Amino acid sequence: MESLLATAIANLTSPAILFFVLGVLAASAKADLELPEGMGKALSIYLLLAIGFKGGVELSENAITPALIALLLAGIALSFLIPFIAFALLKFATRVQPIDAAAIAAHYGSISVVTFMAAVGFLTKQGIDYEGYMVAMLALMETPAILSGLILAAPYLRQQGKQNSRPKLRLKDSLLNGSVVLLLGSLAIGYLVGKPGLAQVDAFVKAPFYGLLCLFLLDMGLLVGRRLGEFRRVGVALVAFGLYMPLIGAALGLAVSALLNLGLGETTLLAVLCASASYIVVPAAMRLALPQAKASLYITTSLAVTFPFNVIVGIPLYFQLAMLLQGVN
Repeated sequence: MESLLATAIANLTSPAILFFVLGVLAASAKADLELPEGMGKALSIYLLLAIGFKGGVELSENAITPALIALLLAGIALSFLIPFIAFALLKFATRVQPIDAAAIAAHYGSISVVTFMAAVGFLTKQGIDYEGYMVAMLALMETPAILSGLILAAPYLRQQGKQNSRPKLRLKDSLLNGSVVLLLGSLAIGYLVGKPGLAQVDAFVKAPFYGLLCLFLLDMGLLVGRRLGEFRRVGVALVAFGLYMPLIGAALGLAVSALLNLGLGETTLLAVLCASASYIVVPAAMRLALPQAKASLYITTSLAVTFPFNVIVGIPLYFQLAMLLQGVN
């Protein structure tokens, strides 16, 4: 317990988290603070490029083994199955309509790239390494949950007598999303150039990473702070779901990590991936495929509830659970 408390305090007092909190407080107080237009997108591009490139370099050092293939398939399976658990909980514990529940559930099977970035920053600060294939896992877990959400929604669309009872599968749109393309492209480039290529861009990819992550989380804090007023729309039961669903996802990730005998860094990141909720790719897909679903419900729950919980509390908690699982003091 003392170790968990110490890790949580260290995380809460880290520059990245404090800048996130500053953003939330500034937006809540309606302070005149905002990043220049387009800067948030530029920071996102840099962070995705850096994570993908470094992951590709590390991946080039690893042989493609049956164990690695099993891990990647497990990630896809988790992304597909978690929405079914989330949907059942939403139907049981909230008054959310089934189509809204299907849309929300899809967010919790997919992943949050920004939460992954924060976890990478946390591990870097702790001096914990992780294998580059976790970036490939990040990319693979982006879209299967979208298919799950559409499968869950289809019967209720038919019950409503919609002329087009089968929602359009927009997986192509998701795969061609800019963040996915940049992440996979950077991963491929890093894999092709390896360590010699990394040496040429080391000062750009490594040194500025944590500082720019702080700036990016300040921008995310401003975004979350502007949405705090929407809590009234989602209701207490849905807020509670946004807090306990990440714990369920993390538990599944930790269980799979134990079965596959992953290292500490990989175990932490898989737990983070399973615990996070998308608020970029999946909302875009749901807006196209399930326009009947209320965006105010699924965006607020994933962005204003689950995201700050994971960044502030979840990441150090999952790290401590990973340490406990592996018997690390």
